Amino acid sequence: MSEIEQSAAETGKTREYVLKKTVVMVGMMGAGKTAVGRALAQLLGVSFLDSDHEIEAAANMTVPEIFARDGEPFFRAREAEVINRLLQGPPCVLSTGGGAFLAPQNRATISHHGLAVWLNADIELLWNRVKHRDTRPLLRTADPKATLTSLYNDRVPEYAKADVTVPCAPPVSIDKMALRVADALLSRPDVLEKMDA
Repeated sequence: MSEIEQSAAETGKTREYVLKKTVVMVGMMGAGKTAVGRALAQLLGVSFLDSDHEIEAAANMTVPEIFARDGEPFFRAREAEVINRLLQGPPCVLSTGGGAFLAPQNRATISHHGLAVWLNADIELLWNRVKHRDTRPLLRTADPKATLTSLYNDRVPEYAKADVTVPCAPPVSIDKMALRVADALLSRPDVLEKMDA
């Protein structure tokens, strides 16, 4: 039983939410956009979508393979198309790749059709989460930590433009982070309302 299910069982009631706009998870690789996004979708009772997964399914290739074969500009163009398409559907939780929110076109599309939530994690937490994975094409360098740090420093000012910022510190479980995001979203009644049972 997840912490979200356990919390509902202990209180004797289910938390009912009404999501009015798609919540778009943005932030660095390793911030937890997919894991927390999936738990948030479960909590809110809506679908979870992942833009990288959608791109991979359409191309029948992994993101690293697309980067290797077609380059980053090609990938970013497909990413923008997919994000735009997914934002046209019913409200859901959408996880995006770490570079997606950097493009002004994507930020404008997200702002118009949804709400951006920045999972703000510090560099040490991010490094601890990504250093043992080889699925990050941008970290295939001689000094991946230095590359990650450089990306972090370049990207944080862009992520700070998100509608809502949720700190990842102190680190908590995925379910607790989902609850943290939901609580932050409740400050935006145009996006999320809670209906007590």
